This record gives sequence, C-alpha cells and structure tokens, in this order.
Amino acid sequence: MEIDKKIKQIREAKGMTAKEVVSAIDMGPAMYSRIETGKTEPSLSTLEKIAKALGVRLSDFFNADDQLTEVNSYDSSLMEKVKIIEALSDEEKKTVFSIVDAFVGKKKLKVALSNVLQEVQ
Repeated sequence: MEIDKKIKQIREAKGMTAKEVVSAIDMGPAMYSRIETGKTEPSLSTLEKIAKALGVRLSDFFNADDQLTEVNSYDSSLMEKVKIIEALSDEEKKTVFSIVDAFVGKKKLKVALSNVLQEVQ
C-alpha cells in the first residue's frame, strides 16, 4: 500500500479529521491534502510529525499488508467495544450513552471547577 493511502487509512481508523492532523503538525491544509492524495511525497520529518499526530509509529506507514494492523491496543479495544454497542438494541444504546454522558459531564464539571479554583487563588 502506498504511504498516502496508509496515512489516510490510519487517520480514518483513529476517527480523526484531516483538519485535526493539520493543526497538530502545523502544516497548511492544501499541503496535507496533497500528501494524502499522493500528489506529493512527504519528507521523513513530515512523516514523523504525521505519525506523532496520529499516535502511531513511523514504521506503521510502511507495513506491506493492506489491512490496518492494530493501531494500538487501546484503540483496538475501544473499536471492539464500539462494535458491540452498535449491535445493542436502541434502548440498550440509550442506556450506554446516558452512562457515558454522565461520566463526560462529571469530568467537564471537575475541569471547570478546577479552573475556577485556580483563578480564585
């Protein structure tokens, strides 16, 4: 598989947008688009930046197989859980999403309170 296709495949597997990668590597969107579409070959330093932004090793871009190998065990585990959730009934999904929303809300509240406390001090 060509590097451009591998970069895009990994980015999509990670659920990232091209815009997120561009901002993480401090590159213009047009240049990044040319890399992902194979219109230009990225330098090694650019590949290193992209790998870091995607949270993968540089060598992952050069795997010979067309199948995406495990991006990392955490992402793999998360994707397995998402597939299981997708198979649930609508009522079960609603319950799972309510629980996740409660934890996310709790985390956001902790961060907001922490920020307020820091401002007061």
